[in-house]
Amino acid sequence: MTKTLTLPRIPLLERAANHARAARSPALVVLDGSEFGYAQLLRDASELAAKLLDGKSDLAEARVTYLVQPSYLYTVIQWAIWIAGGIAVPLAVSHPPSELLYTITDSQSAIVIHHSSFSSKIAEIRAQIPESARVIELEDIAAQPWQGAALDEEVAWTEFDVARRALFIYTSGTTGKPKGAVHTHLSLTTQAKSLSEAWSWTEADRIFNPLPLHHIHGLVNILYCCQWNGAVQEFGPTRFDPKWLWKRFSSPERNLTLFMAVPTIYARLAATWETLEPSERAKATTSCSQFRLMVSGSAPLPSTMFDKWVEVSGHRLLERYGMTETGMMLSNPYAEPRIPATVGHPLPYVSVRLISPDTGTDVTEVVEGDGGEVRVRGDILFKEYWGRPEATKDTFDEDGWFKTGDIACRTKDGYFRIMGRASMDIIKMAGYKLSSLEIEREILDHPDVSDAAVLGVDDPANASEKVAVVLVPKTPESPKLTVAQLKDFLRERLAPYKIPTEILYEKEMPRNPLGKVNKKELRKVFEKKA
Repeated sequence: MTKTLTLPRIPLLERAANHARAARSPALVVLDGSEFGYAQLLRDASELAAKLLDGKSDLAEARVTYLVQPSYLYTVIQWAIWIAGGIAVPLAVSHPPSELLYTITDSQSAIVIHHSSFSSKIAEIRAQIPESARVIELEDIAAQPWQGAALDEEVAWTEFDVARRALFIYTSGTTGKPKGAVHTHLSLTTQAKSLSEAWSWTEADRIFNPLPLHHIHGLVNILYCCQWNGAVQEFGPTRFDPKWLWKRFSSPERNLTLFMAVPTIYARLAATWETLEPSERAKATTSCSQFRLMVSGSAPLPSTMFDKWVEVSGHRLLERYGMTETGMMLSNPYAEPRIPATVGHPLPYVSVRLISPDTGTDVTEVVEGDGGEVRVRGDILFKEYWGRPEATKDTFDEDGWFKTGDIACRTKDGYFRIMGRASMDIIKMAGYKLSSLEIEREILDHPDVSDAAVLGVDDPANASEKVAVVLVPKTPESPKLTVAQLKDFLRERLAPYKIPTEILYEKEMPRNPLGKVNKKELRKVFEKKA
């Protein structure tokens, strides 16, 4: 007797059923080499969905938080939540118990799922989790021999509204408490379609995912796109290890086709490459020929790292631009040319405009160094900030365009260049509007500088801001630059008024897991020490 799986007609699940019928690639390949097929994924997710429903017919958009390492189990949980009609709220495995509790309570979660390896973290906050919330502990799921077998079950599809809420992704909280950005099944589907077209994803692709799965980059750009296309995903060690990753790149299979990461990861890979013996270094460089595309995002990529990665790998990294609330908006072309320090053009299904902060009108002229706020519209957009109607209203203009708060300009070639956050990366000095990112890129070319963060600090004497920079030396032995020395270095690179007049040294730059500098906190440190 043929078994039947009853599934909601969610576009991703329909695609998964097609992948399983066609007996294409496995869904994931974990560290030990265990392979999980799409057919098993649908079965396991359906079984867990029944447990979550606990006799109900629909979770009716109840929030379900889950604390699990990137793995096959992670995907099973996410799909189970959607099959049951709930909203997936991934928790950051790196967060302390107090931050986990904030997400659980702010999202008003009805169910909290965690892997057994996180039992001690959950135990610390168990008494503070609302009594009405169910707490479920899970173990890893064993791989079932699939050997290319297609899905045996019949699928009974139930009608489903793709406008329903699907996912909360919490903002970084650099401008206040983290907010839950609510994405629908429609916005996630549109993002997957957009990137699949722009970056030529197919079922033949295989990608290693080194990123956390509570942010857009690792969750949508990699995991979701991989599943949408029936491609293969690999997960590795729970802590990023550049030596391990170079070994994976250099393994005899040479079967990876895509790699996406943040600038910090590329910097660490490049630094490790430098330590290799000449023969091993050449082997590592050769191994990068297996990739058809390598992408950098989530934080600005210094031009020096762009050039360094060309030396290391032969690849010109594709830079793109997006946000938690929007997914990806802009991307350098899949086919070159890719221009360093730019993020290309609007992606498919996305409309982008620049609005002058002075006049409130469209910036249509191509003027480098002078731009407008990036605003975006399209089905990629999130629905709302959970429980914050005023914040949601304030972030859209009267015509429905999302106000990103980022300032950009267009180059003479028509490529978008991100100048920075209007609140943090645009320095207002004596009538000038300076891009801290532009200044940082030039400073990073200095041989004694490893990292740099440029910011504006109060200049009461001139009723303005002055340009300051926090530097990290290349090595502990590297000399610390004086303002005069930095000015000499930048003299031919930047206008005099853009050159920092204050320098503060730190041993390392405070960054979040995706490599972004928290300039709000850094400014406090600077002002305290200055």
